[in-house]
Amino acid sequence: MATATDHTAPSSQPLLHQRGPVIQEFGTVKQFPIGLSADTRQYSCERLTRQLADTQMLYHLYKKYHWLMRGATFYQLHLLLDKHAAEQLELVDAIAERVQTLGGVAVGDLRHAAEITGVPRPPDGVEEVPAMLSRLLDAHEMILTDAHDAAARTGELGDDGTNDLLVSQVIRTGELQCWFLSEQLVATPLVRADPFTA
Repeated sequence: MATATDHTAPSSQPLLHQRGPVIQEFGTVKQFPIGLSADTRQYSCERLTRQLADTQMLYHLYKKYHWLMRGATFYQLHLLLDKHAAEQLELVDAIAERVQTLGGVAVGDLRHAAEITGVPRPPDGVEEVPAMLSRLLDAHEMILTDAHDAAARTGELGDDGTNDLLVSQVIRTGELQCWFLSEQLVATPLVRADPFTA
């Protein structure tokens, strides 16, 4: 089988089944000229790695519940959860690219992310709608608690880019999504208001 270093004649045959050595180990940072120390970049990558793994799991929870939604509010929640999933997927990309910008290695394999995440695994089957929404809210709160702490600490270290990502994207997106989800759990009658009593 030909390899990338073979000096053979040009061919239209793809060079399949290639493997190579790992050129940067997970958990390390390479030197980048971005005005931040290696220690600062290492710390930020560690904090972002947890955020990335948790956000990947939250994205997949949203997709799972988008598919498994039931009941009278099916249509509205089906659409809302898909919208939130798309926003979480944007965060996954932004967090991963920040890790790479800092010289780290982003968690790109869902099996690896599952080993790192703190988001509890849900049942494989279908839960009642309030339980599904509550699981999403619990995951959000865990991510937001960690994001607030990580933003403060990376800000103290002078990593303004990571601080900005966490505050302006992760935290603001998560807080808004929590509001939308929480309001779905208010026990408000759909067709008749309680009688007014003076």
